[in-house]
Amino acid sequence: MNERDRITDLLQRAHSGDAWHGPSVMAALDGVSAAAARARPIPAGHTIWETALHIIAWRHEVEQRLDGKVPTLPEQGDWPPVPNDDAEWARVFGHLDASHRSLVAAVRRLTDADLERPVGEEGREAGLGTGVTIAVMLHGIIAHDVYHAGQISLLKKAG
Repeated sequence: MNERDRITDLLQRAHSGDAWHGPSVMAALDGVSAAAARARPIPAGHTIWETALHIIAWRHEVEQRLDGKVPTLPEQGDWPPVPNDDAEWARVFGHLDASHRSLVAAVRRLTDADLERPVGEEGREAGLGTGVTIAVMLHGIIAHDVYHAGQISLLKKAG
């Protein structure tokens, strides 16, 4: 298995696969109602809904970087606003799946040489994830998904 295949396998496991670390993003969201997703059990913390939109936004940003976009915060914002319509919650699951499929497709188009290209030209900026290789950025988005799946799991228990 080459590095690109390992990355796509890890993306799948973090999104909806058999992840050894605990629930995947989709497993963590299973059974969460719009009301529960909107709840803020930790007053200064993010909601499940905000976290799901954050995951989608960063997946899109990483995918666009693979196509040569200059690294910035996601177009939708780092923490996109939650719509004031509970019917939109059902659509979040489709957006999560679509963002996953689109990112995996973009990764599958990469060559081994692409994985060694630097992200950004301005050097290391941790908040934007620049100054690393494409491979490191992709491992980072996997860790990002795993981290937020854990947060979602805790928020479900706290709600």
